[in-house]
Amino acid sequence: MSSSLEFSKDPPRIAGPVAHPSAPAERPPPNAWDAHAHIFGPSDKFPYTLGRGYTPPDAPVERYIALLDHLGFARGLLVQGNAHGFDNRVLLDALARYPQRLRGVAITDARIEPSTLRDWHRLGMRGLRFHLFSEAGRPGYVRGVGLNIFEVFRVAMRDLGWVMQVFCDWRLMEELAPTFRDIAREMPVIVDHMLHIPAGQGVQDKSFQALLRLVGEGHVHVKLSAPYRLSDQFPGYPDARSFHEALLRANPQRLMWGTDWPHPSIPGEIMPDDGHLFDLFCHWTPDEQMRRCILVDTPARLFGN
Repeated sequence: MSSSLEFSKDPPRIAGPVAHPSAPAERPPPNAWDAHAHIFGPSDKFPYTLGRGYTPPDAPVERYIALLDHLGFARGLLVQGNAHGFDNRVLLDALARYPQRLRGVAITDARIEPSTLRDWHRLGMRGLRFHLFSEAGRPGYVRGVGLNIFEVFRVAMRDLGWVMQVFCDWRLMEELAPTFRDIAREMPVIVDHMLHIPAGQGVQDKSFQALLRLVGEGHVHVKLSAPYRLSDQFPGYPDARSFHEALLRANPQRLMWGTDWPHPSIPGEIMPDDGHLFDLFCHWTPDEQMRRCILVDTPARLFGN
């Protein structure tokens, strides 16, 4: 638990996204989803929380909608970002303003009642996100909630047809695989960012192999997002490609893609270009039917209602 002294420190300021991303070489199919993005601020309306790990420049919903239009995406899934902590007002406001285009995944502790999720559902919230850390990977700031909080909301989430989205420390996947398999009997389970595993571990790593088994058996979904969180080989991330392709081989019907805009905590000098990220996805996913499944069918099934 962070102390009040730690809370009083000014969290580091991070870089914002590329101001004018390139246009992708190929347009996404009609009704495509960007299935992972964040918004921040404006901070004078939606203040950043104490205990956060970073201070972002404002990246408001209007700018995200403009990005969707620029890239050619019809829909977007907004995921609560650390800078706003457990205050989901920034998401709820965005969902209320753009109900035809946006859905959301919140992060909360037990400060709200499970019944509140019904009100959030009416606005377009479709899941909760949880952060599961090993001791080796635990951050030094307040970041998300774990499985104990999931149990508080489990029944309400199941009844609403919500997803359980997890940022899972790659070191824990083998240990947690039975838990995810059990939860998947009640609701979809989504693992972020190809497990966020360092590319140097290789696809034969036992943690990644445990994830591949879950995907192949249809128990877990994975976001083919943020290859730059696996690889330091900017801008093409060639060592992340094998992870992407292994997931395609395992089960393309359990995959989604997202920009991860505005790319929190990535240094400005290696900030990814969103048009280029989509070009990489297309290059690494040459089959058009597979692309449509990942970009349209699966996110629509999970979030589109």
